[in-house]
This record gives sequence, C-alpha cells and structure tokens, in this order.
Amino acid sequence: MSRGISERRKKLLEALTVAGRESSNAAVMYHSAMGEKLGLGMTEEKTLDLLQRFGPLTAGELSQRTGLAPASVSGLIDRLESKSLVRRVRDTKDRRRIIVEINYERLAGFSALFEPFMTAMAGLYERYTDEELEVILDYLVRSAALQREATTELASLPNDPTAG
Repeated sequence: MSRGISERRKKLLEALTVAGRESSNAAVMYHSAMGEKLGLGMTEEKTLDLLQRFGPLTAGELSQRTGLAPASVSGLIDRLESKSLVRRVRDTKDRRRIIVEINYERLAGFSALFEPFMTAMAGLYERYTDEELEVILDYLVRSAALQREATTELASLPNDPTAG
C-alpha cells in the first residue's frame, strides 16, 4: 500500500501555495499604495507599523525585527526622521542607548486611511468560528516566523548571487 500524498492533499497544497502568493502580492500592493498616499516607501511604512505595535525600539532592535542590515536601518531612520515621523531620543533608563519613537502628532491623520480595510477584515473574521480563527491565527504566526527567518537568511547572502 502506497503511503504517498493523496490527490486531495496535493491539490490543497498547490491551492495554498497559489493563495499564499496572491495574499502576499495583495499585501505588497496595498502597502505600496498606502506608502504612496503617505509619501513613504514600503519599508518606511512597515517600520512605522513595527514602532506602533512594539513601542520605541533601538536601531539594533529594528534591524532584528526587519531583517535589514544595521547600515540600512540607520538610513531608514534618517529618512523617517527627516519627515518628522520619528525621533531619536535617549533611553530614560540607560542614557547611553538611543531609541527611536514615533511622532504621533505627525501620524494623527494616517489611521483614517487604514480604517476601511480594517472594517472589511472584521467582517471577514465574523465568517469563522473561534476554533477556525485559532487555526488561522496559528498559521499566520508560524508563517510570519518562517518569513522573518527567510528574510534574515536572505540578508546574509551576497547581492546578485547569479552574477558570474
């Protein structure tokens, strides 16, 4: 008796791969459009998201959370600071540390742009039971962790490894 993958599972895995790519493309395009509306690059917009979710972070912590090289993070912070979206401040607990915090006064009107999408997502969540939402949450958390690992690995590779 063969213990190979069933035809149903094979089709489901293929559909998941396609749907994952579609979801990724849609997210990239959404954040690209949002960044354009805000005058930000996608990396800048997502860095603001990280700072909103996790609070003030050091440049090193931003590097870890984004998977970007420290030099790239310094330039990123410079760009956000030049737009008055973040500021560098001394850590009150350790004056040697510099942390990056959001200038919330400058971001006051930005959240209204996200509201229609967030409302639509809340409507989508209503279609699922609590148990189904737990499975979806588990998948999203695990896939995000895998993607962060892949980003870190990618950042460690030389640029254009196909060049001969």
